[in-house]
Amino acid sequence: MSVGEICNREVITIQRDETVLEAAKLMRQYHVGAVIVTDKLDGRTAPVGIVTDRDLVVEVLATELDETVITVGDIMAPEVFTVKESTATYEAIEFMRRKTIRRLPIVDESGELVGILTLDDALELLSEELLNLSKLVRYEQKKESRHRP
Repeated sequence: MSVGEICNREVITIQRDETVLEAAKLMRQYHVGAVIVTDKLDGRTAPVGIVTDRDLVVEVLATELDETVITVGDIMAPEVFTVKESTATYEAIEFMRRKTIRRLPIVDESGELVGILTLDDALELLSEELLNLSKLVRYEQKKESRHRP
């Protein structure tokens, strides 16, 4: 299964010149812990950064900066990691582990943002798969009991 099949296609985005206050409002409005910073490159929307709720607390609130002046471009992570939507889900999760990231923007072949995979999404998927496996074990036990009393 590719990551493009399971990623969330409703990504909350913001431009780098928007204020961190606007980023916080978007996070509150959409109940998310991060916004993807995007730029228009050759007519496509490309991810160039990410700002998390932790960034807002540590970089802005804790240092008492003016949230109406500081932009997301000022505090966004300097490097954004992405994977293509054709990447296998397991590979994407392994990539997140190696890079120690909780949110992974998903791009198409041209580099345009198409979705996001979060740690929560991965945990939900894996827990569903484990539940299905445990049901299979239980089913096999019942099947054997019926056929070999």
